[in-house]
Formats: sequence, structure tokens, C-alpha cells
Amino acid sequence: MKGARGWLAPVAGISAGWIAFCVLVWLYGESPRDLAPELLHGTWGTSYGIGQVLFKATPILVTGIAVDLALRGGLFNIGAEGQLAVASVVAASVGARLPAGTPLVLGVPLAMAAAMAAGALWALPPAVMRARLGTHEVITTIMMNRVADGVVGFALGAGLAMKDTVRTPDVVAGARAPRLEVLADAFRGSAVSVAFPLALLAVGAHAWSLRRTRFGRELSLIGMSPAPLAAEGVPVRRYMARALLLSGAVAGGASVATVLGYKGYFEEGLGAGAGFGGVAVALLGRGSPIGLVAAALLFGTLQQGGLVLNGHVPKELMDVLQGVIVCAVALSDARVRARLRLA
Repeated sequence: MKGARGWLAPVAGISAGWIAFCVLVWLYGESPRDLAPELLHGTWGTSYGIGQVLFKATPILVTGIAVDLALRGGLFNIGAEGQLAVASVVAASVGARLPAGTPLVLGVPLAMAAAMAAGALWALPPAVMRARLGTHEVITTIMMNRVADGVVGFALGAGLAMKDTVRTPDVVAGARAPRLEVLADAFRGSAVSVAFPLALLAVGAHAWSLRRTRFGRELSLIGMSPAPLAAEGVPVRRYMARALLLSGAVAGGASVATVLGYKGYFEEGLGAGAGFGGVAVALLGRGSPIGLVAAALLFGTLQQGGLVLNGHVPKELMDVLQGVIVCAVALSDARVRARLRLA
């Protein structure tokens, strides 16, 4: 029974999404039976479509890892959206200021490290308030998302953006994450980059660390029952703060896909929604590496599917479906209900 309850959230999310798809398509005078095969062909039926799905799945897979990491410690990091936004500005700024001849093996890691540091820094206030004051992270991370919107806009207007634009200068060639079309001609024209295999490695590293490291094992125990561990002298609040910082760092790493692997610069709105998408990926994935990847591919398919079906229904319909899935998953997930009750 416990295992069956564990799958209630993803089943509820996918079911609600399919019902919403049918209803919305009917309201626009189209047939779900006709549009579903077209959506499938435009996403998984061509090599270009597959590449685009993988590209769109990459940032939400990384932010999904970030949210799942926090959930393992009994924390609900809603702030991945703001952490990614701030990290993206930093990644683009650092990448643009590197010397022109910076080699790839140095440029991408430097920009990525700066982005992850920025993501962790943006998670620092919620982590400190959670550890020192007991302030709930749901409230503080949502607050930091709003602050990030203002900070990013101010930073662009204050000189990080090129004159009369809302975008930063291009990063140097050595800070660009190579597209997969360089390695596989089948992906030619699509935006998928080496950020996707790096995201898969991150999923594996996340699963390994939870099972094989002391920090990962104790963090999981804290998430299940913090009181007994605190009674045994385990620094529970310190572990929680560290988990939020790591979660923010991982969320910042998603900028490799959007800034370094796609645009080559940051512009206002780039990567928007990936942080919130990561929440749904983490909840649908149920802590399983395969589940996280499958959930990210589902949302990547929906995002690319919106473009495929744009001639029949507005592409924003897929955004509505993602929202429906997120709400259904959140309402069905016992962990989320518990964290929201505490908040």
C-alpha cells in the first residue's frame, strides 16, 4: 500500500494533464485524437524534434535534481527559479569577460562554477533563516524569487546589458557549451548541447551521493524524521542549511543549458519557468533517477509540443497543461502537503 501511495502523485498529475489536454483541445474545436499523433511525431518522430525535446528537458532536469535534493532533507525549495535567474546573469557576465583565447576546458567550467556559486549565494538567506530562526523555506524562497526579478532587471539596466538592449554581451567561444550536432549529425539544427549528458551525469551523481555518502544518508534520515537525529546530537539545522545551499548551487548549474549551450548570452526572461518546472519534475520523479529523467522528458515534450501544435491551438495551451500537472502532483503528494501545512 505504501508503494501504491507513492505513485499516486505522478499518476494524478499525468491523468489530470491528459484530461486537461482533451478538454482544451475540444474547446478550440480540434480533435484530441487527431492532434495527439501530430504532437508525438513532431517531438519524438524526427531527429530534430528529439533534439529539441532534449534541449527543453535539460534545464528542468537540473532544477528537478535541485528540488529533489532539498526534498530529501524535508525542505521544499521553491526558489530554484530565482536561483537560476541570478546564476544565468553571472554565468553570462563571467563568460563574456574571459580572455578571448580561453580554452573550452577552462572557460565552460569557470562560467559554470560562477553560476553555481551565485545560485548557492541566492539560497543563503533562506538557509540562514531556516537554520537560525526556523523561518519556513517555502516563504523565504518564494520571497527570493521576487527579489531576483528586481535584481536581474536592475543589473541589466545598470551596465551588464549592452546599450539599448536587455541582453548581455556574447560569452567568449571558450565558454560556449558545444552543441551535440558537432558529435551527432542527426541533431543538426536543434539546440541540444553537451549540457544534456552533463545533466544525466548529475542525476547519477545525485543518486550515488544519497546512497554512498554520510551526508546523503543522514540528510535522507533527517527528511524522514528529524527529531530522533537531533536527540542523538546530529546537527539537523546545519544539515538543512547545507542542503538548501547545495540545492541552490545545482539550480544555478542549469544555466549551462540556457546561457552557455543555447544563446551564448543572457537576456531578460531566458530560462523563465525552468525553476518551477523543476518542482514538478522532482515530485513526478519520486526520488528515482529514472523517474527524474522521465519527468523532465515529459515536460520537454510538452514544451516542444506547444510549438508543433501552434497551427491548431495556441502554444500557451501547453503551459496550462504544465500548470495543471504541477497542481495535481502537489495536491497529491503527502510531502508537499506536509510542508505547506507547516508553512
